[in-house]
Amino acid sequence: MLIYPSIDSLMQKVDSKYSLVIIAAKRARELQDLEQAAGSTEEKKPVTQALEEVNDGIITYHRDRDDRP
Repeated sequence: MLIYPSIDSLMQKVDSKYSLVIIAAKRARELQDLEQAAGSTEEKKPVTQALEEVNDGIITYHRDRDDRP
């Protein structure tokens, strides 16, 4: 079984696995809510679509780092 997108390609787009999980979860929730509101179903699961969007550069993020102890 081939997994797409691969974790290696996704990790080039984000700074940590934690960030990837948060970004994908938020986007998947948005996609799921949009599907329910429209009353339609997509052929892809929301998490798969969210990860593909991250991999394609459609979904980006900016992380504010605070270096205070």
